[in-house]
Amino acid sequence: MSLTESRLTRTSASTGSGAATTRTHVTTTTRRGRALVGVVVWWTRALRAIAAAATAVAGWCARTVRPAGAVVALAASAGLGFGLAFGWVEWIVAGSISLALLAMSVPFLFGARLYDVDLSLAHERIVAGDGIDGEIVVRNDGQRYALPGRIDIPVGAGLVEFGVPLLRPGHSVSQPLDIPNLRRGVVTVGPATTVRSDPIGLLRREHAFEDVHELYVHPRTVELPTTSAGLIRDLEGAPTRRLVDADMSFHAIREYAPGDSRRQIHWKSTAKTGQLMVRQYEESRRSRMAVVLAIAEAEYLDDDEFELAVGAAASLGLRAVRDARDLDIVVGTEIPRVVRGRLRAISHVEASAPRPMLDSFSRVDRLENTMRVEEVCRLASEANERLSIAVVVVGSKVGLTRLRQAALAFPADTVVIAVVCDERAHPRTRSLSGLTVLTVGTLDDLSGLLLRGAGS
Repeated sequence: MSLTESRLTRTSASTGSGAATTRTHVTTTTRRGRALVGVVVWWTRALRAIAAAATAVAGWCARTVRPAGAVVALAASAGLGFGLAFGWVEWIVAGSISLALLAMSVPFLFGARLYDVDLSLAHERIVAGDGIDGEIVVRNDGQRYALPGRIDIPVGAGLVEFGVPLLRPGHSVSQPLDIPNLRRGVVTVGPATTVRSDPIGLLRREHAFEDVHELYVHPRTVELPTTSAGLIRDLEGAPTRRLVDADMSFHAIREYAPGDSRRQIHWKSTAKTGQLMVRQYEESRRSRMAVVLAIAEAEYLDDDEFELAVGAAASLGLRAVRDARDLDIVVGTEIPRVVRGRLRAISHVEASAPRPMLDSFSRVDRLENTMRVEEVCRLASEANERLSIAVVVVGSKVGLTRLRQAALAFPADTVVIAVVCDERAHPRTRSLSGLTVLTVGTLDDLSGLLLRGAGS
């Protein structure tokens, strides 16, 4: 057939009173057209496969070739290229030596996945300043000898390295892991990474395992006196100055007012005066305590002073939890610079039990963009009704004027105590109008000041 397409039209005659026409179109494509389409599809698939392979090779080179290896590869390419093109013997020799170095480095990359690494830690929670012990077991699960290599274990921002000797199939080697003097925070230990590299450092191959441990480094705390004694006295069930219509502590008798409950009518006084008289009580308050920790960078002299403040807040929180007191621990939160001054937000530290609370304190850190401690106290007061005690823990850069402003954010019948952490100062207690200021230089000063505060 010489034409590319042929069309066949068939018309059927009408039946009855109506006429119906049927047209049939038959299209025939030549073999040449079908072959052309097949070639285009094949080339499209081939180009996609080549692009995927090139991407994989580029990724492998980026992960494997070190800077020194890139220099040697460039020297090999330039030396052989220019040497063969212009007949320069010296360039050919240099290129050949560089190519030989790269070829000899390749066998050192084999066997990176033969290892099975088991990382274990003695504890998942420690106190700041202490160390942690662990163990690393490296096992050769392959069917051939595993060449000597290295195991890298990230510990926070640091790195611990272990050398692995030549291992026969099925054999293992264990080494102790000792991480001393950890600072407060949540430290990520792992994943263990096997490293294969040649002696010159041209090529490097890594394989990371999935074994990752989170180590909680709690702040240092001290044992504080129970809240039933000392400066922070237990107010559980103690009457307050607020007068209510129904409670346990009787206060006085007053005239009946519309809306008063008839159950509170004092009939003897009513008979004497001839008017309805009702009982009035002092409200008995359930003890509720708030601990506000300032975390703005500008409110502390350095990191050590902030760690002292975190330890003091954690010690107060532990004492309150053990005394079964209703507790709310409040800190500031990160506020974007573009909305600073228009957005107010606080964060609540978990205070249901000692372990979750200390875990939360491990994550607390100083912030550059956050609210001042006065604003945090204001939000803490709004979030808690009928606070009995509020303890504000700050650094040495917060003056007395700001502490007074922070105290004014709480109701008048709330006992407000400020703990100023200053490692350069001597421990002392000062009483201002509606505010008690404790200055501590170490955590051990806090316990004594709280005990002596009631007597002074």
